[in-house]
Amino acid sequence: MRSPLGVVIFILFSVVLDFYVYQALKTVSQTLSPKARTVLFTAYFAISILSIAGFLVFIYTDQALLGKKVRSYLFSIIIGLFMAKMVATVFFLLDDIRRLFQWVAAKIFFNKSEVAAIAGETISRSKFLSWVGLTAGSALLSTLVYGFGNQYNYQVKKIKLQFANLPNAFKGFRIVHISDIHSGSLLNKEAVLQGIEMILNQKPDMILFTGDIVNDKASEMDDYKEVFSKLKAPYGVYSTLGNHDYGDYVSWPVDGVSKEENLERLKKVHADIGWKLMMNEHKMIEKDGESFALIGIENWSAKARFPKHGKMSEAYAGTEKVPFKILMSHDPSHWDAEVIPKYNDVDLTLSGHTHGMQFGFKIKSLQWSPVQYVYDQWAGLYESGKQKLYVNPGFGFIGYPGRVGILPEITVIELG
Repeated sequence: MRSPLGVVIFILFSVVLDFYVYQALKTVSQTLSPKARTVLFTAYFAISILSIAGFLVFIYTDQALLGKKVRSYLFSIIIGLFMAKMVATVFFLLDDIRRLFQWVAAKIFFNKSEVAAIAGETISRSKFLSWVGLTAGSALLSTLVYGFGNQYNYQVKKIKLQFANLPNAFKGFRIVHISDIHSGSLLNKEAVLQGIEMILNQKPDMILFTGDIVNDKASEMDDYKEVFSKLKAPYGVYSTLGNHDYGDYVSWPVDGVSKEENLERLKKVHADIGWKLMMNEHKMIEKDGESFALIGIENWSAKARFPKHGKMSEAYAGTEKVPFKILMSHDPSHWDAEVIPKYNDVDLTLSGHTHGMQFGFKIKSLQWSPVQYVYDQWAGLYESGKQKLYVNPGFGFIGYPGRVGILPEITVIELG
């Protein structure tokens, strides 16, 4: 987006949206006094100009000047306004299309006096769609602002999963599953510490983290090593890498560090905080003379824009005769694409990645998020035959510093 062409396109598109919203404001404000309309239009264009100016500031300044928190909220407000106008404009375009068809039909089928009468009837309908569009856009913007207060609203979700082949020693075994910390986005260490305490209060036997500990750089964990090193469990804390952990979204070198050096530093971060990073390997978890296989792979996605570093064949090798297996794989698209067709004895797969898009709703068994149009499995429990997948919607956040409906989750899985 820093390219001049990208910046110009975004600004021009924003101006087009502003024009459409302005037309709707003119329509719905016809009953206001001239002074009130002037105030309304002045305020609207002031906000639009400030939004474009804020966009330019965000694009052409760095974190050192504005600070991570200011940049994060500035970005969210700009995008929130943009998306609100987009939603509103859908209704305005529908009205324009309707009026176009009406005008064409009038030209073809009616005389001049009838055309004038038909044109006069369009005002009330235009007002209706204008109000609907403005209301929809305002509702979206208000919802996104409301979500700013939910980014650390951690929810503990407890589920019991039954497996016929689970060794008896692991009946009642408690696993806390978290994913997508995105430490580069975290702004409130005290709030994160409360989330850590919530995890520890569950008294887990094991803690599993399924990738994206940072947004891009290993240095993002510098302020949070002490926080996440508090996570301990009798049978260990295990982790995997997610797509963001490879630094693919940054132009390297950064601060004199290459992309390869950054990845090595990130691996060391996991070790420094006491987590066992699973790099296409497995570990036998033993209890009372019985065991199960914990398999962890690097990021593997069936979606073309995400990397395929995972080597399931290497991680799986040696577990063929193990009666019970748990797989940690960051991207849930791996389950349908490779796990189910090739490794049908993997009993439980744990993933993250989607965040539930940080936007949607859950009402009992009904849940919705725009991300479901990209990922078939995006939050919660899924089953295929005897195999199960659980997708954690994330502990942290990225981009938008908030959550609407899909809250940060600490998943407590009790095996049975």
